[in-house]
Amino acid sequence: MSTRRTVRAYPFDMHETSVSEIYHQLQRDEPMSRVQLPFGEPAWLATKYADVKLVTADPRFSRELAQGLDQPRMRRQQMGDGIMGMDPPDHTRLRRLVMKAFTARRLEAMRESVRTLTHELIDAMIEKGAPGDIVEDLARPLPVTVICNLLGVPKEDHTIFREWTQALVSDATAKGDVLDVYGDQLDNYVAQLVAQRREDPTDDLLGALVYARDAGDKLSENELISIAGAGLLTGGVETVSSALPSFVFTLLTQPELLAQLRAQPEILPTAVEELLRWVPINTAAMFARYAREDIRIGDVVVRAGDPVLPALHAANRDPEVFANPDVIDLTRSPNPHVAFGHGPHHCIGAQLARLELQEALKAILERFPELRLSDGREGVKWEYGVIVRGPSLLRIAW
Repeated sequence: MSTRRTVRAYPFDMHETSVSEIYHQLQRDEPMSRVQLPFGEPAWLATKYADVKLVTADPRFSRELAQGLDQPRMRRQQMGDGIMGMDPPDHTRLRRLVMKAFTARRLEAMRESVRTLTHELIDAMIEKGAPGDIVEDLARPLPVTVICNLLGVPKEDHTIFREWTQALVSDATAKGDVLDVYGDQLDNYVAQLVAQRREDPTDDLLGALVYARDAGDKLSENELISIAGAGLLTGGVETVSSALPSFVFTLLTQPELLAQLRAQPEILPTAVEELLRWVPINTAAMFARYAREDIRIGDVVVRAGDPVLPALHAANRDPEVFANPDVIDLTRSPNPHVAFGHGPHHCIGAQLARLELQEALKAILERFPELRLSDGREGVKWEYGVIVRGPSLLRIAW
C-alpha cells in the first residue's frame, strides 16, 4: 500500500505566516504521506499531532541511523548534525552536560540582563528615529548577544557570529556552499575559544563544557565544538530571530489581538505560547527519524530504514488537539504545542527562547504605544530559507 502513494514535492506553499491548506487535507485524508524535499531520498511526512509525538519520542525511530545516509533536506550539502544526530545514551550524556547551563534558577537570573539588553536595543532604534526595522534592530542582535554572553564570546566578535548563524540557518540559495565557508570558520573559531579556556579557565558555559571534557566526562573534542558552535549558536538564535518579527507582524495585522494584549499584559506568557503554536517558524519538517524496524502508524507500515519527517507546525494545527486551531486564542490553556519539538531532542534552549520572546514583546508594547507597520503589510519582506522562515525586513513606526 505504501508504494502506491503519491510523492508530493515538499515543502508546500508558503505565504507570510500561513500554514499550507495541504497539511489540513493530509491530516484528514492521508496523515502519513510521501514527500520529496529538494535534496535527499523521499520520506514519510507525519502531520497529525499524535504521530509527530510518536516519531519524535519512540526509541524505534532513530537520528543516529540517519548519519551517512542521503537524508531528506533543503540544502544540497549535509550539515554536520552534532547532538541532533545522536540517540540515547550518547545524546542523553551530552544533553545533561549542556542542560546545566539552562536550569530554571540560572535562566531566571538571566531575565534582568535580557530585559536590559532589549531596552538598550530599543533605545538605539528610537535614537535613530522611525522607521525602525524589528528584524535588524532587535530580533537578530538580541538572541545572538544572549548566546554569545552565555558562551563567553568577546563582545567585539558578536557581529561575526551574527553573520555566521544567519548564513547557516537562512541560506535561501539552498546550494549549501555557505557550509564550506561559514561552517569551518565557526568550528575553527570555537576551537580557538576552547584552547583559550584551557589556558585561562572561565565560569561561562563554554568554560564549564571544557572543564567537563577535560575532567573525563566522556566529551570528545569534536562533540564539544559541535555543541558550542552549530548546536547552541544556531539553535539558540534561529527561533527568536524568526519568531519575534513574525509575532509582531501577527499582532499588527490582527489588531484586536494587540489591543487585547495591551489591555491584559498579565496574559503575555500565555500569549507567547499561543503565538509559538500558531506561527510556523521552520520552512519545512526536518531532521528525519529513521525506523529501526517495521512500525505501523495508522494505515501505513513504515519499513525499517525508512525516514519519517515530523511536521511540527502541522501538528500544532491539529483539530483533534486544539479547538479552532487556525484561530489565535491568546488565553489558550492548556497549550501542549510542539513548536520546540518533543522527546529526547526537545529544544535545549526552549526556556531561554521563551524568556527572550516574553521580554522582547513586553518591551515593544511598553515602548511603542502607537506601534504600526511603517510600509503597510505589503512592505514586509519574507524569507523562506533552508531552516527558518519569517520576515527579513519589518519596518515599524511609532
